[in-house]
Amino acid sequence: MENVWGRFVKINKRWGSYCNNGEGVVFVKWIEGPSGGREVKGNMKGGDKMEAEILEPYQLSFSDLLDRKRCQMISRNVMEALGPNGPGLLCITGVLGSALLRRKLLPMARKLALLDPDKRNRILKEHHLGSDVPLKNPERLVSSFAMQLNYERTSNWYEPGCGVGAKLDSLEEDDGDFNNLGGVFRELGFCMMELGLSIARVCDREIGGGLLEGSLLDSSTAKGRLIHYHSSADQCLLRQEAAERRKQSGKQVNYRNGLSGRSQFSLWQQWHYDYGIFTILTDPLFLSSYSCQECNLISTHSYLQVYHPSENKFYMVKTPQDSFIVQIGESADILSQGKLRSTLHCVCRPEHLEHISRETFVVFLQPKWSQTFSVSEYTMEHLRDSDCLHDTDDEVSKADIHKIVPPLSSRIRDGMTFAEFARETTKQYYGGSGLQSNR
Repeated sequence: MENVWGRFVKINKRWGSYCNNGEGVVFVKWIEGPSGGREVKGNMKGGDKMEAEILEPYQLSFSDLLDRKRCQMISRNVMEALGPNGPGLLCITGVLGSALLRRKLLPMARKLALLDPDKRNRILKEHHLGSDVPLKNPERLVSSFAMQLNYERTSNWYEPGCGVGAKLDSLEEDDGDFNNLGGVFRELGFCMMELGLSIARVCDREIGGGLLEGSLLDSSTAKGRLIHYHSSADQCLLRQEAAERRKQSGKQVNYRNGLSGRSQFSLWQQWHYDYGIFTILTDPLFLSSYSCQECNLISTHSYLQVYHPSENKFYMVKTPQDSFIVQIGESADILSQGKLRSTLHCVCRPEHLEHISRETFVVFLQPKWSQTFSVSEYTMEHLRDSDCLHDTDDEVSKADIHKIVPPLSSRIRDGMTFAEFARETTKQYYGGSGLQSNR
């Protein structure tokens, strides 16, 4: 279908012309004077506004983390990105061997999510994986597959003849859907754990005390999660299969036909803070439910949205392909006494693209469960201040966020262990009377 350019609109203080190609994809041509315009693809909200401004986080190369001199040179930039005046996240590029691991692992998320339940359970058991979401619920927005990862395996993952380097050839030759599921999961997980340890060392040199790296190593393990964010088409398929199983078992069927049963929420994951030290995420993969191929239309956006406290703005995060995001959790905020700032974030669903799913792999780095938090008066004052969201012109409602994100100052107290903090946080978010218990 030929693109027909429509009326002029103002988007993020710039004038442009837009059109819809009939497939739910909106093109914007910026009007930049006599030299002509620049055409970009975007997703429009209400016909004349972009969903959010774009944030391209501070990028560093993995080689910078391996070279002591270069590591010292970038340390100030790292702290600016992760500290109280930054967005609370950064990107790491150039990690040897990680691109192949990502391409192998991420498509497995969708395959597992839509697999026959009995077969899926068998495969998960074979590869020592579990799940922390109710996979029997056909209305779920997310399917997640988890494993505990041990720090003892991180030290040599990038060395020649060891770790990932020794496995790349076998991965290239493997054609089985799930033959290497557990192995690839662990190797990419170990890689991401080492990235987290490297960033912890940089932060510790600036903050002093070596507390972050020590806390991570004392914990012995991290948690890896392979996540499939369902498209509306995926949800329709799950409902159909659930209805068929109930029909065969003679149970009453309550099935909403077609895509009309799509969730009314525009988010795959609601606004929240992670409560560990660091969260390491892969650059996400977007797949078409119709072709099972990568969707290049939106591959330049992560659909991770964050709140930038010092700028009092919401941003959609844009990341380089095959990069990793390092994000600050609340435990790092507490342990650093505010020198690192935890990241308020959510995951958005692309509007008008009901057949697109999102695949990602996440590793959560946290203290050991018995670690005790020391919360001074200064720290509590900082935590109360960080709970505040100020009014802006953004479409995101601050009042709505306050309704669903419990203040950190209400979940932490002096002398509390990490296990107690985690339980209180989970309770206030998702417990019977939690702020997101029905979301």
